[in-house]
Amino acid sequence: MRMSRALLALPAAALFLAFPGVAHADESVQVQLQDLNETGASGTATLTATSGGDLKVMIRSRGMTPNSPHAQHVHGAANGMDFHCPDKSADTNGNGYVSTEEGLPMYGDIFISLTTTGDTTKASGLAVDRMPKADARGNLSYERTIPASDLPKGTIEHLKDLHLVQHGIDANKNGKYDMEALGESTFAKSIGVNGIPAEATDPATCGMVSGAAAGSVPAGGVATGDGSTSGGSPTMIYTMGGLALLGAAGAVVARRRFAGER
Repeated sequence: MRMSRALLALPAAALFLAFPGVAHADESVQVQLQDLNETGASGTATLTATSGGDLKVMIRSRGMTPNSPHAQHVHGAANGMDFHCPDKSADTNGNGYVSTEEGLPMYGDIFISLTTTGDTTKASGLAVDRMPKADARGNLSYERTIPASDLPKGTIEHLKDLHLVQHGIDANKNGKYDMEALGESTFAKSIGVNGIPAEATDPATCGMVSGAAAGSVPAGGVATGDGSTSGGSPTMIYTMGGLALLGAAGAVVARRRFAGER
């Protein structure tokens, strides 16, 4: 009798294993956001997969450029590739700061744009009118629940493989984004968008889930890997991510906001 019951239970168990994304309770992972360009910015984030398949995101950051919008994204991949937050070795031009184009091969393409309202795809990567804004003291608070229907395939199943990046630094400590500190964003200019300060697009913080991607394939310049990526070469990731990050609509808004935002 016991064997018969066990055999009857097998199909149900197999069905459960076949759909790993089916959750029976909310499940959260924690992210510690670390300063990426020695500006003192830091923060914490919580990613919660709800029982209904939605994704709750809560971020608290400090030390950000005050009174300024900060583009922020979930980066990585849901196909087993192991992207990482870059370190100072990613500063290939030697100017002392890791730029967006220098970091992209290591932290991967935009997976989710963490806007305050509306679209959350990578097409909204620099929709600064819908990105959170730090207060006068440089504190940034963000909360949003993204419906399951708006999430890229595999988000919940690969939650621990993903990480967060926030952009926007104040290199010359004058409380705004300008051209005086680091000049024009070569990343923006390389894809045809002129007049954007490098301060506005350089990453400020990056954070990975503790113990994330333990068995994943290293990618994007990690010392233990071969530098390969499933989506193509780092150059391809840079190009695709760049086009998403500075889409036509976002670029127009960026010109307006970065020019006088304080």
